[in-house]
Amino acid sequence: MKISVVTPSLNQAAFIERTIESVLAQTGDFDLEYLVVDGGSTDGTREILERYRGRITFTVGEDGGQSDALNRAFALTTGDVLGWLNSDDTYRPGALARVAQAFRSTNCRWCFGQCRIVDEVDREVRRFVTAHKNRACRKYSLVRLLEENFVSQPAVFFTRELWSEAGPLDRTLWYSMDYDLWLRFGRIVEPLFLPADLADFRWHGGSKSGARFREGSWEAFRTARRHARRPERGAVARHFLRTLGRVAVYGVLDRTGR
Repeated sequence: MKISVVTPSLNQAAFIERTIESVLAQTGDFDLEYLVVDGGSTDGTREILERYRGRITFTVGEDGGQSDALNRAFALTTGDVLGWLNSDDTYRPGALARVAQAFRSTNCRWCFGQCRIVDEVDREVRRFVTAHKNRACRKYSLVRLLEENFVSQPAVFFTRELWSEAGPLDRTLWYSMDYDLWLRFGRIVEPLFLPADLADFRWHGGSKSGARFREGSWEAFRTARRHARRPERGAVARHFLRTLGRVAVYGVLDRTGR
């Protein structure tokens, strides 16, 4: 089995080396293909990538945004199983071995695991958010997913066939392109949940999720509304209420530095 991981990057020199090392440290009964696509960073990222020449594949050049970069990257990969790791996130030790075993021993077409939240120096933060997501993951259903996006992007993996059937990523979405993809996957087949920490998502002021949380939350709501069918409108109403509460809570957390 070959697992292809892609990392879209733009001016993340402060974090990308930790991302790369977390991928290259993965070992197990699988072949690894790793591709970094950099959108033309000017902060020293290129020099970091050059140090890994021969151990990773990378491209540098302007693109049409994160979704465009990912679509192009996946088209270049050759793996049976695909995943992406943003240039400020990391995999947990043994993550890809767990994923390979899951795909090898089941008929799943996509799976997701747990994901911690860490700060700029890798300290775990916002544990209550992680605990809430983990509870929701264990009770997965498409209706619940329409209520909120509790699936953490760095901990998701899917087969090439499912990507071909449901993809590509929607280039018109800036924040919720992953959520849109999960909802399309969910219409096709249920996922397998792996009750283990597979990745760390980095929350910091320079990230899209950190700096533009309000905009991202409302784009996710609009994405859910677009995907919902008539019997699922109640889920969308609950998503709206959850978004109001989440934006308020995260606003308090940001103001208090928690």
